[in-house]
Amino acid sequence: MLNKTGFELEREQNIVLQSKDDVLKQQSNSWIFNTCKYKYSYGYSWMGRPIIQYPQDIVAMQELIWQIKPDLIIETGIAHGGSLIFSASMLAMLDMCEAIETGQTLDPKVSKRKVLGLDIDIRQHNKEAIEAHPMASRIEMIQGSSIAPEVIQQVQHIAKEYKTILVCLDSNHTHDHVLAELEAYASLTSVGSYCVVFDTVIEDMPKEMFPDRPWGPGDNPKTAVWEYLKTHPEFEIDKSIPNKLLITVAPDGYLKRVK
Repeated sequence: MLNKTGFELEREQNIVLQSKDDVLKQQSNSWIFNTCKYKYSYGYSWMGRPIIQYPQDIVAMQELIWQIKPDLIIETGIAHGGSLIFSASMLAMLDMCEAIETGQTLDPKVSKRKVLGLDIDIRQHNKEAIEAHPMASRIEMIQGSSIAPEVIQQVQHIAKEYKTILVCLDSNHTHDHVLAELEAYASLTSVGSYCVVFDTVIEDMPKEMFPDRPWGPGDNPKTAVWEYLKTHPEFEIDKSIPNKLLITVAPDGYLKRVK
């Protein structure tokens, strides 16, 4: 194991300290609640496509992708495609860095790495925009319910061709749907990689914030995570990530596969 620098040790200590600061955590949660009414996460784009994520979680995903160096990223929920473009751009940078390290010539249109996106309804204008994007060669999309047997079968067939896999779940946020997604796709996560479940923060928010949604406190991605982990000890919640971010849509949602 490499010796940690003074900077790295200080950073870890500060993250632990802020994770124990109840006032700071309360302020962070209050900030999340108060900005939701303005759809704060809708205000950001990645390389021209709306990404609908908090900047903090985007940075966390960048750190994970650099650490894991996945060959395949599976994402449920496409929307405007910003997350697919983000993941594809991270994979492109991994390819570029590996080409530099090995002295190989990089063909930007040829890569063993792929982002696989699933959505029950890929809107035509979004599909066209994604397919026209410079990152499109690294993206494959499947239209259909992420928990439909035929879609699960397609994903599992594709995943067989890859060694290092990262999974992101961000579609329908009801307990039953997310639990079904976890049962279908979490097992594809490579040991040492992550299955990231977004919008677990719903559990911590007031019920009245979801008047027109089928999910809310008691029925959401976090409750699905808790249920899934009861019978899947191969995954652990990595609390160091939300402890560092403080502002995140995925508390208890960064699941690391440890065996």
